[in-house]
This record gives sequence, structure tokens and C-alpha cells, in this order.
Amino acid sequence: MRELGIGLIGMGWMGQVHARSYSLARQRFPDGGVSARLVICSDNIERRAESARDLLSFEAATTRWQDVIEHPDVQIVNIATPNNLHVEIVEAAAAAGVHIFCEKPVGRSPQETAQIESIARKAGLLSFVGFNYRWAPLVIHAKKLISNGALGELTQYRGRFFSMYGSDPLSLLSWRFDREIAGYGVLGDIMAHVTDMALYLAGGVKRLISNSHTFITERPLPIPGKGTHYSRGAPADPKGAVTNEDYVGALLEFENGARGSVEVSRSIYGPKNQMAFELNGTKGAINWDFERMNELQVYLPDADGGHDGYMRLVGGDQYPYHGSFNPGEGSGLGYEDLKVIEAFQFLQSVAEGKQRAPGLSEALAVAEVHAAMIRSWESGAWEDVTSLRID
Repeated sequence: MRELGIGLIGMGWMGQVHARSYSLARQRFPDGGVSARLVICSDNIERRAESARDLLSFEAATTRWQDVIEHPDVQIVNIATPNNLHVEIVEAAAAAGVHIFCEKPVGRSPQETAQIESIARKAGLLSFVGFNYRWAPLVIHAKKLISNGALGELTQYRGRFFSMYGSDPLSLLSWRFDREIAGYGVLGDIMAHVTDMALYLAGGVKRLISNSHTFITERPLPIPGKGTHYSRGAPADPKGAVTNEDYVGALLEFENGARGSVEVSRSIYGPKNQMAFELNGTKGAINWDFERMNELQVYLPDADGGHDGYMRLVGGDQYPYHGSFNPGEGSGLGYEDLKVIEAFQFLQSVAEGKQRAPGLSEALAVAEVHAAMIRSWESGAWEDVTSLRID
């Protein structure tokens, strides 16, 4: 059993999710040959750092993220901070030779993501990025159907992520709504997932046309260290300006000739957390929606037309990783289970010394699509997807 020392930076909601995921990786995958040791965590708010140490069983806690990277027992640094710190932390990790897990969005802009990818690659570090929706067992099954040609040639792809976390004008002005800290808004926060899924399932994007909009232009100011981006203020609270976008949509032309669209919104009213895709080919089609993540709608009609309609597949241990959490069919997995699979995959990557996907190279591919979207906002025209790689 190979044990790897984890240092975790940023102990908000996502940092706590990651800590639990590392702890559970060995329990869920006892034959995986790898386990995690929670060495040290950091948060700029001392109370939150100490609470995480106590609750999540880290050996030490600090308010200086530099202490995490400098700790001699840390082999992996897990970055779950606001985006404005990512470049500096990755630079320090590269100098120390510590492997990197970075939550998305990797950079505040596509160019910053390219900078981060270049730093890690030139330092020879292994990396992983939190594109966790890839790890849903039925999404993996969908990928297998596509790769095996069950759907024929792909013709159309539609991806979306509609979340209501910003639909309430009294939702707090967390760092996610601040261009200086977060960079772009939904482009980085949730379009990153939609774009990654499109690239994973349908392949590279050749060109696109895109638009963006901010529907709610001011929000109540938060109290540092309290609440999350789901928290709510009061009507009389002082307010600040929202400085990034609530909505992004784009039409896509894929390199394989397929056509499609992607659309995200954090201020939409109705869908709660709808990360979804629909994919059509010349022989069949598939639909998946995270709000019903343990189901996959599959259309694969037989030759005589006797099964000419969608059928519903239900999650079970015949699909990848499901049996590590629940035996049999119909017992569903949840969001944090996907993060456990994700953590296990990265632990194995480091233990083997081999880069697995999705790493920073996949994040760079997403950033290249997003850079074309930004150019399209400015030009109002179709834009080619071009390389941002820094050699």
C-alpha cells in the first residue's frame, strides 16, 4: 500500500469535500494499492483552518498556504482557494516539486490557465483538475458507447449547466461574482464543466459563436469566512457591484463535423443544478442529467423497430466504480462519491508516476475554447479555436 501525503489549501466547502474524498479513497477502493495521509491544511481564516484540522483529522493546520507546500511530508498539494491565488501557489508547488490537484477554474482567464499549465508541465509535475462529472458511472458508460461506435457518427451535441445559486438578487456577493478574484463568472465556474464534457464526449471544437450577459448587477456584501455562494443576505444590507457574467451561450462546430450548443446560467429560475448533455449520432442518441445522475436515457433502436424509443438505464454495479459504493442496481451515488473516485484516480496517477486525465492539459483545452468565446463576445462573429500553449 503506497501512502501519499496530502496538503490542502482552502478549507471552505470544496476544500472539505476534497479532504473527505482523500480519506474515503482507500475505504472505497481497498484493492487500489494507494491511500492518503492528511498532513496539513491551511485557510486564511484561523478558525476555519483549526476547525478543519479537528473535524477532518489533519495532523496540522496553518493560516499560511506556504507552510503546506514547504511541509516535508506533503507530496500532493490540493488547491481549493479562490482563483486569484492559483498562479502563485502553482509556482511555489513547481519550485518544491509537489504534484498538483487544482479545482476549476484553473485560472481567472484562459491565458492564466495556459500559464499554470506551462509552469506545471515544465516542472514535470503530475496534475489533476476537478472535472468531477466525468466520473459518474453512467457518463463513463456513455463515453464507452460513443467510443465503440454504438451511436454511429456524431451529428449533434447539446450541453448545459443551469444552476439557481445566483438567481436570488439577495445571494451574497461572494468572490465568485468578483472579476478581480474569480476572473470570469459562469465561464470559469460552470461552463468549464460543460466544455470539458463536450470535449470528452464529442471531441475538439473547431469554431464557435458566443454571447454573455449579467442579469443581476449588484448583491449584498458578505461577511468574510461565513456562509457559501449559496448564502443569502437581507434587503437592507449594503451592496456591491457584480463584475462578471451570469450567462454564457455558444453555438459550436466540432472538428469531426458535428454541430451543437452549450449554455450556462447561474441566475436562471427553475433548474436547481442541471448539468446535462444530449448527444445524437447516425445510429442512436443518449441523454444525461446530473439532477438524475443515476439514470441514462439511451436510444438504440433494433433493426425491426421493436425497440424504437428511449430506454432508461439505472445505475448499478455493472457500471464502472458503482459497486465500490453500492451493490446491485437502483442504489444511487451522490456528488461527493464522484469526488472520491476523482481523488482515487489522482492518487493512483501519482503512485504510478503516470499522468491521467483530466489534468492541466485538459484544462488548457477547455481554456482554448473559452478564449474563442471571449473573442466572439467582442467581435459578434464566429471565432476559430486556437492554441494557447506556452512552449
